[in-house]
Amino acid sequence: MLTSVLHRVSGIALAVGSVFVFIWLCAAASGPETFNAVNGLYASWFGQLLMFGWTLALFYHLCNGIRHLVWDAGYGFEIKTAETASYVVFAAAIALTIIVWLWALIA
Repeated sequence: MLTSVLHRVSGIALAVGSVFVFIWLCAAASGPETFNAVNGLYASWFGQLLMFGWTLALFYHLCNGIRHLVWDAGYGFEIKTAETASYVVFAAAIALTIIVWLWALIA
């Protein structure tokens, strides 16, 4: 049940995060003054926290969507398998988020 609710929540987070990306792109197209103002907000600790959450939502939604595709193929309905797959989805989403953010900080 938790993975189903979080899948919906992550979908909403992705929609809201996409609005923030859109604002950032519009600011970039509006000129350096507007871009610097928006980019300054996004580069703050709060903006970075929002982007980290958006990245986590992206990877959770992706991994859980793959799990749903496996279910659509008719596999993984046993309770033990479904529970294990839930833990794998959480672990994969967290690991992928950390990998991307470490890569971004190093690059």
